[in-house]
Amino acid sequence: MDSLGKTITCLAAIAWKTNSSLSLEEVQVEPPKAGEVRIKMISTGICGSDDHAIKGIIPLKYPFIPGHEGAGLVESIGEGVSSVKPGDKVLTLIVPQCRECSACLNPKGNFCEKQDILPSSGLMLDGTSRFTCKGEKIYHSFRTSTFSEYTVVPEISVVKIDAAAPMDKICVISCEVPTGYGAAVHSAKVTPGSTCVVFGLGGIGSAIVMGCKASGASRIIGVDINEEKFPRARALGVTDCLNPSNLKKPVQEAVKEMTGTGVDFAFEAIGLAETMVAAWDSCHVSHGVCIITGVSPPNSKFSLSAQTVSTGRTLKGVCLGDYKTKDCFPQLVTAYLQNKINIDPLITHQLPFDQLHKAFKLYHAGKTIRCVLLF
Repeated sequence: MDSLGKTITCLAAIAWKTNSSLSLEEVQVEPPKAGEVRIKMISTGICGSDDHAIKGIIPLKYPFIPGHEGAGLVESIGEGVSSVKPGDKVLTLIVPQCRECSACLNPKGNFCEKQDILPSSGLMLDGTSRFTCKGEKIYHSFRTSTFSEYTVVPEISVVKIDAAAPMDKICVISCEVPTGYGAAVHSAKVTPGSTCVVFGLGGIGSAIVMGCKASGASRIIGVDINEEKFPRARALGVTDCLNPSNLKKPVQEAVKEMTGTGVDFAFEAIGLAETMVAAWDSCHVSHGVCIITGVSPPNSKFSLSAQTVSTGRTLKGVCLGDYKTKDCFPQLVTAYLQNKINIDPLITHQLPFDQLHKAFKLYHAGKTIRCVLLF
């Protein structure tokens, strides 16, 4: 390859400052160092976490290249890399799996200590960046930065997938599918005949709905302030839709009235303290399970009635469906290829990467479940 060991100049999206519109720029992408992989991106999804990062809700260092839900081909590898080779189809991993830290070595959970989300350094594991633009250092986001034609990631943040995977769609298995679908089927283990409520019917919430339906839930209540999402949500399996803005009572009271006792499983996919409390209060007081998947702004807190905590409900935070990323994401890809899970309904729009701004307008208007950008 002509580019082997050389810096590549390519197109990328940069967030120069908080809450600014992304700027499409020519950037320089250095070759991978030891333990790193350079990827030619093929597709990337627009996830709420990217929008939160651009708005400063998730604090990152500026300027940075956003994006984490990605699929691509390995362009080159650094010294010592053994799990992938040039030409392999891969997914980027917002949460790595180093297989050495206390999180990775415990059979439960997946929040690897080498993650770069909470907090974010914006740099590779050696403390340096692989991106420059106009002579200025550009920071990474979550050590993935998939809004770029080429990116460099640590080997622990990339995984090889089946060569038959359709690369224009499979990127959603890098985040949306495990985060949403996985929260229902793998973390909560939704049971047949159960009742569920999902707060937030965006990309993650929609994937949760699919997981609840696949698990045999008898009733799935969807909660969102944007009623344009309701027809799509019903098509995915939602049986009842609630817009809190139209209610004369707290939404949790409405859910309890609808179910008589509260739901068996409640999911929060927004990232607001008030909806987290509402999800908890919607649960059956004895056996209800409340799953939080939404990422909150820094320093936000929520409070629960201390007296009602001891009745038996479970509150659980979940990241990427509790899946160990390198171990499990290839299995999810294979399950899709074998028609055991269907990710297609989650992808409502596909646009060329240079139409990024149009894609974000659709996202902000609530018109998409997932918009995938194609390189």
